[in-house]
Amino acid sequence: MRRHEFEPGKIVVGLMFLGGCAMYLAMAAGLWHFPAYALLPAMGMGFIAAGLVSALAFGIRRRGGRGGGPEEG
Repeated sequence: MRRHEFEPGKIVVGLMFLGGCAMYLAMAAGLWHFPAYALLPAMGMGFIAAGLVSALAFGIRRRGGRGGGPEEG
């Protein structure tokens, strides 16, 4: 079985969606009240954070690939 690459941006997006779901569940249960429109800016910031994490991981992966090891070809 082939291994897939680690993509931390997808983890950030998944955690963001889980947090949003938890907020709506808490609101539905009456445990917490917040305006429903407040989740949109939070999700936008989560997508920006996921993009930054993905760009950082790509940069690290790209720089790490330039090694002194044998070339494949």
